[in-house]
Amino acid sequence: MKRISWAAVLLAVVMAPLAQAETLKIAVGQRGNWDTAIPELGQRAGIFKKYDLDLDILYTSGGGETQQAVLSRSVDIGTAAGSLGALGAASKGAPIRIISAEMTGAPELYWYVPANSPIKSVADLAGKTVGYSTTGSSTNTVIMMARAQYKVDFNPIATGGLPATFTQAMSGQIDVGWASAPFGVDALNDGKIRVIIRGRDIDAARNQTVRVNIVHAGVLAAKRPAIERFMQAYRETLEWMYSSPDAIPSFVAFSGISKETATKVRDEYFPKSTLMPDQMVGLDSLMQDGVTFKFLAAPLTEAQVKDVIQIKK
Repeated sequence: MKRISWAAVLLAVVMAPLAQAETLKIAVGQRGNWDTAIPELGQRAGIFKKYDLDLDILYTSGGGETQQAVLSRSVDIGTAAGSLGALGAASKGAPIRIISAEMTGAPELYWYVPANSPIKSVADLAGKTVGYSTTGSSTNTVIMMARAQYKVDFNPIATGGLPATFTQAMSGQIDVGWASAPFGVDALNDGKIRVIIRGRDIDAARNQTVRVNIVHAGVLAAKRPAIERFMQAYRETLEWMYSSPDAIPSFVAFSGISKETATKVRDEYFPKSTLMPDQMVGLDSLMQDGVTFKFLAAPLTEAQVKDVIQIKK
């Protein structure tokens, strides 16, 4: 009996760390982007495991789909959801809570045409179809900002994820496709596509947080300690991605692109300052744009902002 007792004690000691690990389901918009790879790379590096978390990651075709997964409670956390989509849903009473900023500015976004397209510049876009991922996503917001800035009446249309959009653009189903680096960079370098609009040139987006990480209010209430650990691991992963020599090789293994392209994407398209999670930048102007683009009937009140934005530094 004594031997059995000690064996049980030893088994309990060995199994204790495993028992502590908690699974969180994560919806991530656009597989293969540098910024949306934070959960994946952090999990591969063992960072989330340090915080007793095991991530079950689901990839979506954009922020709108991610938001739907959060609202249905199919997942615990949604990353890279469009800020205006989230604020617009919250203004209508949806139980969305923003737990961090995800992307400020849009230096990684661009809109392109096939090399043989007659479209040469933004001035040629009148009446043309221009893609974005899903309604309420950051690409939806930024292309609306572009239309307002350039004063050209083109037709924004939801085209889904990156590969699907590329197929539609190259086959002529739409006039202009959207992309986020690193997707399409090789096609751009090979001269197969030409850039018409760059997100970094859109003035309104430059100083606004265009994507956020979100949860359902009920999930936040039920799993707040785990979600706070998620954000601790998220921050640590972000630091690791810009400091560790292992980060680029890990991203290469995940995304399937070359080391040279991965390094260029990180250093040129995703400055670390754009990914800092602890502050939503330009909230007032973002909400004004939300009214203009009909995501919001009116800016959120101070009480609503306090309720919806639950960023814990």
